[in-house]
Amino acid sequence: MPATAKICGLSTPETLDAATTGGASHVGFVFFPPSPRHLPFEKAQGLAARVPGHVARVGVFVDPDDGLLDAAIVAGRLDVIQLHKVTPERAAAVKARTGRETWAALAVKTRADLVPAAGFRGAVDRLLYDAKAPDGAKVPGGTGLRFDWNLLDGFAHPLPWILSGGLDAGNADEAIRVTGAPLVDVSSGIETAPGVKDVDKIAAFLKAVARS
Repeated sequence: MPATAKICGLSTPETLDAATTGGASHVGFVFFPPSPRHLPFEKAQGLAARVPGHVARVGVFVDPDDGLLDAAIVAGRLDVIQLHKVTPERAAAVKARTGRETWAALAVKTRADLVPAAGFRGAVDRLLYDAKAPDGAKVPGGTGLRFDWNLLDGFAHPLPWILSGGLDAGNADEAIRVTGAPLVDVSSGIETAPGVKDVDKIAAFLKAVARS
């Protein structure tokens, strides 16, 4: 099966349309105020209404409470919940409570960072491997950093998985070839500034994934 792509951190109709018409399988809306990609609920409502039925809407959260999840699910018409900085127990509770497909992100820098992956078996539907943010960073993802893809070589993935961290149109095909990633996730690699997505960069990334 060819790899598919999630375009994350979208905030304008133009960039959303570039993602959905360019072949993205998923679009991501960030609900985390410290992030430059944070999406207010009123903007999420308008964007969600533009997403065609064959593209999944993913809400991105950092250790969210139930109130935030409930409001975001309604505003963003979310199909998928992507959780950062949560335990397997909390992720399982979110999945059970919301009834949504649920992903858990793992911050990766060394092979040891992959060990917790097994703990999410039965708790979530997919794992997202992202580059570990530097100490003191305000956000856990969207840093533009990548981890050593060779860390995944021979790793027995306990669940379907996604590759994230430092991807762009110039390295997407290599990333997919090296890791065998079935789904790749991009945010900063399609921006001209933090939170400012570029329609041409989105198109180029999706073409690179399609070629892989």
